[in-house]
Amino acid sequence: MVVASCGVDRPVGGGPGRLRSAAQPAEDGQLTARPGDPGAMTPRTTGVHQLDLDEGGRALLYVPVDHDPRRASPLAVMFHGAGGSAEDGLAILRGLADGAGLLLVAPQSNGRTWDLLIDGYGPDVAVVDQALGQVFAGHAVDPAHLAVGGFSDGASYALSVGAMNGELFTHVLAFSPGFWASGNTEGSPSFFVSPTAPTTRSCRSAPRAGGWSPSWRQRATR
Repeated sequence: MVVASCGVDRPVGGGPGRLRSAAQPAEDGQLTARPGDPGAMTPRTTGVHQLDLDEGGRALLYVPVDHDPRRASPLAVMFHGAGGSAEDGLAILRGLADGAGLLLVAPQSNGRTWDLLIDGYGPDVAVVDQALGQVFAGHAVDPAHLAVGGFSDGASYALSVGAMNGELFTHVLAFSPGFWASGNTEGSPSFFVSPTAPTTRSCRSAPRAGGWSPSWRQRATR
C-alpha cells in the first residue's frame, strides 16, 4: 500500500516480516547494524572500495581524503535510480564528500530497481545492513550525522527505509522521489525532499500518517 503517491501510483508488494537471522533477507525493512567502537575490521584508505558482501550483494564505500577512521565521521547511504548502479548512487554526493569528511555507502539493487518496488523488502535491505555492519566495524561513525538518501526510485526507497529506521538515520535526503510507502515509523529524522513541487505537496500526508507532525519549508530553486 502506498500512503502518498507523488506523481504516479505504484503498488508495493510484500508485507510485514520477522527480524531475520544473519542468513535471511530483511523482509520487514528493519536494519540491525549500529555504529560503535571500530576495530573488528581494518579501515579502508581514501578512495572507492567494493565491500566484501555475501554472494549476490554489491556495495561501494567512498572514504574521503584526510579521513581518520578513529574519529567519528558523518556517513550517508545513497540509493541509485531505477536501472542504475552503485557508482550512480556514489556520484550523488561524492563531489561534497571530501569537503565534509563524509563517508559514502552506495549499495546496488539486486534487480532492475529496489526490492520494495518489486516484491517488498528483502535482499536489498539485507545488503544495506551487511554493508553498514562492515563500515561500522572499521570506521568510527557519528550517530548524530547518519543519513540515507537517493535519486528517483532510490529517493522513494530512502524515504521508506529512512522512516522505518529513524532510530538509526538522523537525516533523509530524497531527490525527485515518486512515493513514500507505508510502514512502521520510528525516531524523528530530518527530511529533505527535492523538488519542492509537486512532489513535496503530495508527500506531506505520509509522515502525518506515521504519527509525525512535520513542518515544511519551500526553498527557491534556480
